[in-house]
Amino acid sequence: MTNDDLKNIIAQGESNTVEYKQSFNKAVIETIVAFSNTDGGKILIGVNNKGIPTGISITEETIQKWLNEIKQTTEPAIIPDTKIIKYNNKTIVVFSVNEFPIKPVSCKGRHYIRKMNSNHILSADEITELRLTSLNYSFDSFEVDTDFEELDKDAIEVFRNKSGNSGRFQLSGNIKHDFARLGLIKNNRLTRASELLFGHHLTNIHLGRFKSETTIIDDLMIRSPLVLAVEEALTFIKKNIRLGFKFGGTGLQRTEHWQYPIPAIRELLLNAIVHRDYSTPTDVIVKIFDESIEITNPGKLMGGLKIADLYTDNYISRHRNKLLTEAFYLTGDIEKYGTGYKRLREWFSDYPDLQFSVSDLSGYIQAKITLSLTNKKNEPVNEPVNEPVNEPVNEPVNERQKQIINRIKIDPSITIAKLAIACSAGRETIKRDLKLLRELNIIQRVGSAKTGYWEIVKPKQND
Repeated sequence: MTNDDLKNIIAQGESNTVEYKQSFNKAVIETIVAFSNTDGGKILIGVNNKGIPTGISITEETIQKWLNEIKQTTEPAIIPDTKIIKYNNKTIVVFSVNEFPIKPVSCKGRHYIRKMNSNHILSADEITELRLTSLNYSFDSFEVDTDFEELDKDAIEVFRNKSGNSGRFQLSGNIKHDFARLGLIKNNRLTRASELLFGHHLTNIHLGRFKSETTIIDDLMIRSPLVLAVEEALTFIKKNIRLGFKFGGTGLQRTEHWQYPIPAIRELLLNAIVHRDYSTPTDVIVKIFDESIEITNPGKLMGGLKIADLYTDNYISRHRNKLLTEAFYLTGDIEKYGTGYKRLREWFSDYPDLQFSVSDLSGYIQAKITLSLTNKKNEPVNEPVNEPVNEPVNEPVNERQKQIINRIKIDPSITIAKLAIACSAGRETIKRDLKLLRELNIIQRVGSAKTGYWEIVKPKQND
């Protein structure tokens, strides 16, 4: 390293890969460990925290003493490359540290990583994740006791059809053989990914429609195989957001215009499922409000990735669950190459009234879409839809309300509880549907609430 090199490093300031220290101390070793567990870096000893070279006094034995202390207090033992440079008549010692291949590295039993220009101690879960990542393992690759015969046949068939149609995987006539090729079967046993994708598991997607932060008017808990769960979640979301229409073209063709771009919602759901931390029992949470939607999943960004990186096109995508990522890539649902947020920005460009943001909530990642405050009085469609958000009325009645009518035709005495089960909806939602159908004079109640029955209103004939 030359004086010019050192001058350039000092000019750039402290960062994810540069640290200043006026003297050698325990904090230097912690930084060496943090650099080893992240992207490597350089520590300049003899430079104060303002970037001013102050120099340091050393003897022939000083450096060897420091290196011995570093070696004895780090596990695995780290020995940084050392340079002594004379800079403006001051002695500067530069420790250069490479990223260590097998992580995590510790200092007296404590593990650190580098974030921005500071060191952060790792939790037990983060230590485990860092170890798995460095060994090229992922949580979803571990073997489970589930038998192949226990897997959902419909989910497997959906996977076969979608992966075949995408052209990304050449299927054989033997699904077990295909699973083994994909790592979904290892040592003749199913992996955790197989169980999540196609089996019965204890992880949930919990969706709710809220009228306020504390008032929920519809909810759904999904514990289906993940191959099926995405569309189930999307169906619930579409049921609880607005749908209007745009008119254009010479023929005044009518096109659907949802409150939020549906491809973006699907992408965010897939991100939450693929990147969530499955070592924790916490659910993926979807909250739908009148003017916003939030999708939150447990798990942090991987590989030192920061929220700010997601708003650029130059970040490297890291995958916590490699087998899940591969499976949804093969079905054509996602891309593996970090293009998801670029495509999200493109989809949102057609919705100028919406604001999209991603937040790190201390162990959780939350994606949020909000109608801009300046535009909350304007519907994002040419044809206004003034019904409540949970009632996506694009015809006199929607699909759920048609189902209610058909159920009443079959069983006029059907209860609200039975309608809720049949329509996979909450009781309050069914009550609102019945009220609307009565107001539209499509149905009527005959008799009391307890002993009466429903009747389909017959249209009056013109004289």
